[in-house]
Amino acid sequence: MTPPILARVEAHVFRTPIKEPVRTSFGTMTERAAVFVRAEDSDGARGWGEVWCNFPNAGAEYRARLLADIVAPLALGKPLDDPVALWAEIDRALHVLRIQSGDAGGFSAAAASLDLAIHDLRARKRGLPLWRALGGRDDGPVPVYASGINPGPAAADTVTRTRAAGYRAFKLKIGFGEETDLGSLRPVAASLGDGERLMVDANQAWDFATACRMLPRLAEFNLGWIEEPLTADRPTAEWTQVAAVAPAPLAVGENLRGAGQFQTAIESGLFGIVQPDVAKWGGQSGCLPVARAALAAGRTWCPHYLGGAIGLLHSLHLLAAVRGPGMLEVDANANPLREGLLGDLLTIRDGFVSLPGGQGLGLEPDLKPLANLRSLHIERHG
Repeated sequence: MTPPILARVEAHVFRTPIKEPVRTSFGTMTERAAVFVRAEDSDGARGWGEVWCNFPNAGAEYRARLLADIVAPLALGKPLDDPVALWAEIDRALHVLRIQSGDAGGFSAAAASLDLAIHDLRARKRGLPLWRALGGRDDGPVPVYASGINPGPAAADTVTRTRAAGYRAFKLKIGFGEETDLGSLRPVAASLGDGERLMVDANQAWDFATACRMLPRLAEFNLGWIEEPLTADRPTAEWTQVAAVAPAPLAVGENLRGAGQFQTAIESGLFGIVQPDVAKWGGQSGCLPVARAALAAGRTWCPHYLGGAIGLLHSLHLLAAVRGPGMLEVDANANPLREGLLGDLLTIRDGFVSLPGGQGLGLEPDLKPLANLRSLHIERHG
C-alpha cells in the first residue's frame, strides 16, 4: 500500500487587542497574535501546530506566508511515516534561505509549526495521546508555573490572582531598572508560602557590566532561576563570569537555534535550566532530543512558551513525554487566543495540571468563535 502523504497545509492568523499590555524589557505587546497551522494527509487525518509570533506580532502574517509559500511546498506530497526525517530534510533545505534572507527566526518558526502539526496528526492516527507517541510512560499531572508577570506594583496582585487559580510557582519580568526590579520582587517574595517558588526573566536586558552589578542584588530572593541576564549571543567568557556571580542557576534556550547551539550550552555547564521553544525552533523533532540531552547531563529542562493554545499544548505533551524536574510555562496574562480555544481543558490544581485525554493534543480546535479575529487564512495543496 502507498503510505499517506501530506496533502494540505493551512495557516490561520488571528490577532486581538488586550486591555492590559504585556511588558518586557525589549518592548510592549498591546495586542496578541497567533498563527495556527493545520496539516492534513491523503487519508484525511489532521493535526495542529503553531508558529511563534508573539513579538513583534506584526510579523504573524509574514510568518504564515513563509510557511505557505516556502516551507509547505518542501513537504507537500511527502510521506509522513518519519516526521523526524522530514523535519531534518526541511531544515537542511532552509539553511541557505536563513542566510540569504537574514531571517533565521522566521524560517525556523514556520518549519517548527509544520513539524508540530505532523506529530499531532501522526499521534491521532496511531490512536495515542501525543505525549505517549513521543515515548512518554507516565500519565501523572505536570507541574506548572505562572509566567510573563508584568513589573511594578501590579506584580504582587498578579501573583495573588494566579495563586488563587492554583499556581505555586511564579516568574516575574525584570530588566526595567534596579528600583523597579527590586520593588516588584520584594512584596512578591515576602508573600511566598511553603513550597512556593519564584523565578525571574530579564529577557536579555543587561550588558555584561549591568548583569554583574544586578545579579548579586537578587540574592535576597532565593530564586529558582535567572533567565537570560545577557543577550543569547554573548561570548562564553561573559557567561562564565556572570554565572560566577549569579545567586541562582541561569536559564537560556528560547533564543538558541540548532542542535549544535543547544549542545554547546548544555556541555558548558553554565546553565542549570535549558528552555527550547517548540514553536520557535525545532518543533517536536528538534526539541525532544534537546530535552533528553539536557536531562542526561543533569540539567533541568523547562519548555519555553508564551503564545496561543496549540503551542502550549504541544509544550505540555513534550514535557510529559520526557518528565524530569521541569515545569510548564503558562502565561499569566489574558490571551483570548489561548483561553478561547482551551476553555477549561487545562485546570491548575495545587501547582499541577492533568494531561488532556484523547488522541494527539487532546483538542480539536474550534476556530469558529475566533472568526472575527482572523486576519489571514492561507491554504496550500499537494
